[in-house]
Amino acid sequence: MGKILVVLAVVIVAVVVAEFLRRRRTDAPSQPPAVYEAPAQLDRSDFDGEDRDWLVAVFTSSTCSTCAETVARASVLASDAVAVCEVEVTEHAEMHRRYQIEAVPIVAIADGEGVVQRSFIGPVSATHLWAAVAEVREPGSVPECGDEPGPSGAVG
Repeated sequence: MGKILVVLAVVIVAVVVAEFLRRRRTDAPSQPPAVYEAPAQLDRSDFDGEDRDWLVAVFTSSTCSTCAETVARASVLASDAVAVCEVEVTEHAEMHRRYQIEAVPIVAIADGEGVVQRSFIGPVSATHLWAAVAEVREPGSVPECGDEPGPSGAVG
């Protein structure tokens, strides 16, 4: 009977100490979400097609399936006025460092001076990407919310 009381006392002390240590431990501070940014300015001479009016630069990684989809969506925008360039991180690591690209995919739509007019971080639908290029090329060409045609084609 004495051995049982000693074991019981040891268990009770262990539970009390464990509870004390659990309450004493502080939770790790919460971390703010990572904030990634697209570049605001691109040096057009860094990219093919610097003679074109517009540049769609797609910063990617070969291991990113979303990047491949984004490049496919952007590539159809290539024209006499729009250059589309993929900037893959292993092939163009220096450009990723230079433009501080820390996440992919990032799409930057720049004018002839290299000023980024629109950008997307992460996946982007073809509709949003194409509309952004249309809007920067010809402001007012994309209807604003509420101005889109309804099923009958009427606006309102």
